[in-house]
Amino acid sequence: MFKGLYDSVVRLSRHRHASKYLAIVSFAESSFFPIPPDVMLAPMVLGNRKRAWRLAGLTTVASVAGGIFGYFLGGFGEWLVTIYGAQETLAQAQQWFVDYGIWIILVAGFTPVPYKIFTISAGMMGMSLGLFVLASIIGRGARFFLVAGFIYFAGTFFASDEDLVNAIRRYVDVLGWAIIALLVALFFLLR
Repeated sequence: MFKGLYDSVVRLSRHRHASKYLAIVSFAESSFFPIPPDVMLAPMVLGNRKRAWRLAGLTTVASVAGGIFGYFLGGFGEWLVTIYGAQETLAQAQQWFVDYGIWIILVAGFTPVPYKIFTISAGMMGMSLGLFVLASIIGRGARFFLVAGFIYFAGTFFASDEDLVNAIRRYVDVLGWAIIALLVALFFLLR
């Protein structure tokens, strides 16, 4: 089931405009889009490991810019949360802001929890924009450089980038189902 999708993503990651698409997805995910940029970043690094650090940097910058946009969207308040149907999630995020302050942005930027909930919440709660941006750079940067670094260094064990692509392709169905199981478990744990 996942091999066809994997082949399509690897093919798209080698498109001449792939970096632009990565920046757009990274920006949008931090404020309103549901798909994380990791799904593009990983195969793009996989397709050309020499670009790993540049792609991680691009993803970080675009994601933080999208987070700033989400922060300002937070000024529009409750109607945006209603569109997402995320009233309970917002209430939980707001409580985390009260309990943990700026640390929640740092952690949220790194984890698979939807970052947009925290960017919008930060704006709604009037968090310091400077601290928000700093925590976003650290959290998002750590996440995207870790993804790029993992693939970059995993590739050193293979004769070529194409060998790494093929090795992952062999196990992509198992990996895909494992990720789905992890996401379902996270969903129930966070509820």
